[in-house]
Amino acid sequence: MNGEFTLSFDRTQIEEGVREVLEDALGVDAEDVKPTSTLTGDLGAESIDFLDIQFRLEKKFSTPANPFKIEQGELFPENMLQDASMVENGKVTDKGFALLKEKLPHIDFSNLEKDRSVGKLGEVFTVKSLTDFVDNKLKA
Repeated sequence: MNGEFTLSFDRTQIEEGVREVLEDALGVDAEDVKPTSTLTGDLGAESIDFLDIQFRLEKKFSTPANPFKIEQGELFPENMLQDASMVENGKVTDKGFALLKEKLPHIDFSNLEKDRSVGKLGEVFTVKSLTDFVDNKLKA
């Protein structure tokens, strides 16, 4: 994929590209990057890593004819945790939960529905959710 003038990526290429990005950004081994692996819990990503991951995804999936640009807040929620209407007493509010679901359709929030603790938010970002995001964005 590197340097190719491919206009489109198939699902296998996207999965491989996301895995390579996470290996490079987080210094993890390929066998640790499974679809169900969470970025924070399983792969050890910290908040600072999310920007690096976003940048690397843009670089990996851009072609000369089609730049791949991820808008601020499109892949990961930004500044939401500082908004009192979105988070109250360490829990994501109904308003915050609705906004997350609207802004991040590539995420499976079913586990967060049971426990809306802010600490659990990182667990919804998986290798599969990144792959789904890239796949959907490339098709748009």
